[in-house]
Amino acid sequence: METRKVQVTGGSTYTVSLPKTWATENDVSAGTTVEFYPEDDALLLTPRDETGRQEGVLDISSLEGERLTRAVMTMYVSGFDIIRLEAGRITTDQRRAIRDATQGLVGVEVLEETTDSVVIQDLLDSSELSIVNAVTRMRLIAQSMLEDAVTALIEDDDDIAHDVIERDDDVDRLWLVVSRIFRATLRSPRAAEELGVPREDCFDFHSSARQLERVADHAAKISNIALKLGEIPEPVAEGLEELQADASTVLEKSMDALFADDTDEANRLGHDARENVLEIDEHTRQIDDMLRDLEPVQAQSLGLIVDSLSRSADYGGNIAETALQKAAPRP
Repeated sequence: METRKVQVTGGSTYTVSLPKTWATENDVSAGTTVEFYPEDDALLLTPRDETGRQEGVLDISSLEGERLTRAVMTMYVSGFDIIRLEAGRITTDQRRAIRDATQGLVGVEVLEETTDSVVIQDLLDSSELSIVNAVTRMRLIAQSMLEDAVTALIEDDDDIAHDVIERDDDVDRLWLVVSRIFRATLRSPRAAEELGVPREDCFDFHSSARQLERVADHAAKISNIALKLGEIPEPVAEGLEELQADASTVLEKSMDALFADDTDEANRLGHDARENVLEIDEHTRQIDDMLRDLEPVQAQSLGLIVDSLSRSADYGGNIAETALQKAAPRP
């Protein structure tokens, strides 16, 4: 840390010098334009980015399959708008992994292909992305997935189960968008200004989106189990239906609390959601007691579903906790 004294020049202009080491490291010299971003009682300074879109290069010679797909997604989340993948010779399997990666990302397409490189580009204007809209969309999909997964189980409907599993990919794509936006706000105050959302709120939305992504994963897990199970006893079916409704209520209240503009409303909904989670724990134990009388394999599968519904409610409780922190007074 370095300190500087504020001086007055011209009778009305406040000036302060920049540390030379910082200026040199960031290519700031006489005539360089810098940008100032007021943030509550702080003032953030950054050199103006004249390059616009960020380009990254990745050597994929030793990467293939899932590792290559994950590496491309990581570059995307890190904020690169143009990603150049290079190798001595890109194999067919590597191209397939790259295509899998682009299909799992929003707004990304292959721009150029040669024998030794593939260039992919994010075609979305980052200034048009909204973290609030992305999280809201995740909320709607994840909640509908959880409801439909239990419906698929109770009605033994494989079509609904397959549809739920496919929708998990939509939630994953939105999760990566939220992660990309959030990391951009950490890296640049300009990104937060363009979003119109305080960086602390971006953290809360990112944290909550992670919980929603896990709910979607459990909905997909329930659907995969439903594909293998046949008819289940009516009392157990009714119990699971009620447990799903309770978990969805927790998620609904938690998300409403997160987006509430009124502090009192956010606190009321957040505390209600947390209390509902405790009630679900008792409901879960009652269903577990029913499962003891069933055939072991069926009981084990249904026990996994009970666990997924219970965990989904817990994730809703985590969102409620985040909402309460968001509503709390800030120092």
